Amino acid sequence: MTARETRPTPDREAIDALPPFPPLERSRIALVRTADGAREAAAALADHPVWGFDTESKPTFFKDQVSDGPHVVQLAVAERAWVFQLADPGCREAVAALLAHPAHAKAGFGLRDDNLRVRAKLGIEPAGVIELNALFRAQGYRKDMGVRAAVAVLFGQRFAKSKKAATSNWAAASLSESQLLYAANDAWAAYRVAQALGVEAG
Repeated sequence: MTARETRPTPDREAIDALPPFPPLERSRIALVRTADGAREAAAALADHPVWGFDTESKPTFFKDQVSDGPHVVQLAVAERAWVFQLADPGCREAVAALLAHPAHAKAGFGLRDDNLRVRAKLGIEPAGVIELNALFRAQGYRKDMGVRAAVAVLFGQRFAKSKKAATSNWAAASLSESQLLYAANDAWAAYRVAQALGVEAG
């Protein structure tokens, strides 16, 4: 491929025709709501140099409405994912420390807004963040890929995303099973893509 050539990003129709991408099972997803739970998660994550990373925020519905998210932060490795609810101050503090730690890469898609919200809410600068769209652009893909297109290109499979879960209330005191699966698998799929692209901690 020459420098002037670009690769096409698969469209919705092409993706929908692919076989399903097997999701991370619920038994491998941990819901973390307390400082103690966050410290246990941090201990498990410490052994892994690369994490899949994403956040969720309660949707805004008005033009000038400002989000006070993120309300949820997701981190994932090869066999597990953690979904952190940030209502508890101790949990927020532990998650802030994880995201600010420079020795671990945090890979995901469309992270600009996530990073802005993390800075505003947690008061830290996320370190080691890797925007996976940038890696695909370097390979000749003109458009942002997003997780669905990336999974289609790399694995020939269809990653399922629920619009209902995506626009649900992420600030709720209790998350539903569908929210947990949605959040965890977004981060886990990002990890799988990062792994396939050979991402390493810097």
